[in-house]
Amino acid sequence: MKFKGVLILLAFLMAINTTMAAEKTVHFATLDWEPYVGQNIKNNGYVTEIVIEAFKRSGYTTEIIFYPWARAVRTAEYGEVDGIFPEYYDEGRKKSFVFSDPFPGGPVGLYKRKDTAATYSVDPQTNQTEALRGLAAYRFGVVRGYINTAEFDAADFLKKDEGFSDEINIKKLYNRRIDFMFIDKFVAEHLITDKFPEFAAELEFMVPPLENKLLYVAFSKQAADYQEKLSAFNQGLAQITADGTLAAIIKRHGFEHHDIPIK
Repeated sequence: MKFKGVLILLAFLMAINTTMAAEKTVHFATLDWEPYVGQNIKNNGYVTEIVIEAFKRSGYTTEIIFYPWARAVRTAEYGEVDGIFPEYYDEGRKKSFVFSDPFPGGPVGLYKRKDTAATYSVDPQTNQTEALRGLAAYRFGVVRGYINTAEFDAADFLKKDEGFSDEINIKKLYNRRIDFMFIDKFVAEHLITDKFPEFAAELEFMVPPLENKLLYVAFSKQAADYQEKLSAFNQGLAQITADGTLAAIIKRHGFEHHDIPIK
């Protein structure tokens, strides 16, 4: 009888362990932000592949849902998902989120029409606020809910026109409804090449970029076990960085020609 009891106990413990293993799933909200992440690109984009592989190394499976960005952020703030990606680091988000270790992103700045005769009065990488102040007479397109740069977001002297997506803002820029738009350079290049090739001869990225951004996964403080999941991701990210998997993912998605820095 004791032997039978031991077998029952072992079977019970094995069932618990199997259930716990099955429950090691994380849920994230993201957006269509090609070429970094998107529903219609290879493996849902390089950032998605990084997130999935990092969690896989720590024994988690990853489920992803695509929303407009403002809705994705709101869903995460309520704890309906574990977090959002890709995100820029922002002190204002820390009330609701904790940030992962960073991984490579790209240059961000201003796109304009080539026939808009405007330049930075000073180097924006030295004094971004002063550089933006010199453009205060112009109209700027931004995407609702996006973090840009700290200086740009704090520049209340700029006339900012909110749109629902980068795609909408590129159309506004081309049609002269705005004079500049804030955008990631790689996102702009992808959108113009893929959807608006007729715009290519008319639009350009202002150099130098305002900033070279790193990307993060933002974990909701309202989600269960968020600190444990944050730690799992960071450990997995460190592993795929150290063994070359991160670099291989970047190359596989065609980013190697952009010279993205790898930590």
